[in-house]
Amino acid sequence: MLLVEDDRSVRTVVRRVLQARGYTVLEARNGTEALQLLDRHGDEVRLVVSDVVMPEMGGRELVDRLAVERPGLRLLLMSGYTQGAVARRENLPPHVAFLEKPFIVEELVDTIRRLMQPTPPTDPPAG
Repeated sequence: MLLVEDDRSVRTVVRRVLQARGYTVLEARNGTEALQLLDRHGDEVRLVVSDVVMPEMGGRELVDRLAVERPGLRLLLMSGYTQGAVARRENLPPHVAFLEKPFIVEELVDTIRRLMQPTPPTDPPAG
């Protein structure tokens, strides 16, 4: 998975939590770095966990680009800006999950576990 977070202390804590639960975690400080890492390691990444507000390229712009460039990638945005959080959730595409900071560790882990579940195949329309 790719963790995109500009706050080094938050990035470190989240990485350690996820690695302790067996996940391999690549790290980027912003959306621009994330895209560069995906160019090099894209086949290894199934999930991108990104902060919303970051310098250079924020999480929303990142997930909008990834939705087009890598449509099978699972996406989780997280934000500590609580004002308007509900509106942000409502304005997200349906394939993007949202987690409000601060969160408890198990909430993060449960959300990631859910997102990493294999997507069941869809049945062809009856006809």
